[in-house]
Amino acid sequence: MGASASRGRPARVPAPEPEPEEALDLSQLPPELLLVVLSHVPPRTLLGCCRRVCRGWRALVDCQALWLLILARDHGVLLPLARSCLPPARDGRPSLLGRFCERRPIGRNLIRNPCGQEGLRKWMVQHGGDGWVVEGNRSTVPGAPSQTCFVSSFSWCRKKQVLDLEEEGLWPELLDSGKIEICVSDWWGARHDSGCMYRLLVQLLDANQTVLDKFSAMPVPIQQWNNNVCFQRI
Repeated sequence: MGASASRGRPARVPAPEPEPEEALDLSQLPPELLLVVLSHVPPRTLLGCCRRVCRGWRALVDCQALWLLILARDHGVLLPLARSCLPPARDGRPSLLGRFCERRPIGRNLIRNPCGQEGLRKWMVQHGGDGWVVEGNRSTVPGAPSQTCFVSSFSWCRKKQVLDLEEEGLWPELLDSGKIEICVSDWWGARHDSGCMYRLLVQLLDANQTVLDKFSAMPVPIQQWNNNVCFQRI
């Protein structure tokens, strides 16, 4: 009786499971190094998320050192201005520079919905005649956020907007320093077949709504059947 033998195969040994990587704990970093890491996080995320992680992170986000580091790197021109007007640090309260870096009020238009791209939202209006409407520009306005404009009616139409400069990221010592300018500009014009009158009134108010300063302009009315299209008052 014949016999046969099968050649045995070595058993396969399963590869060892990779050990899970240990999560990086940023809180183990020295505070001065963690400060540098946090300085690369967007200001909105620092204030809205990182500040809530733990007490240590909140203390770092609230301190002026973090925001001075961000200003020096991203907005170097503003650093001397901010340094010269900073009040003493307040224990337990967020640094004023946090909102300043988040809101970036210098060099941007603080008026909300300036061209009516959101209808009459953010404006307090008084309608005259047929009231305010928003229409497309008849000619392109370079640099405008939207090619739309507010259109009044055959009687006086008024609209106003109140801005809180502290909410926009500025603080009293900076506003009182005289080192920043508040610039106001507006475009206005008339259709060639319809004249118009225009007035611009700007008031600077304190916390008690007392008028500290004001500017008013009322240019010469535009007559009907005119050839003028648009003017700018700065």
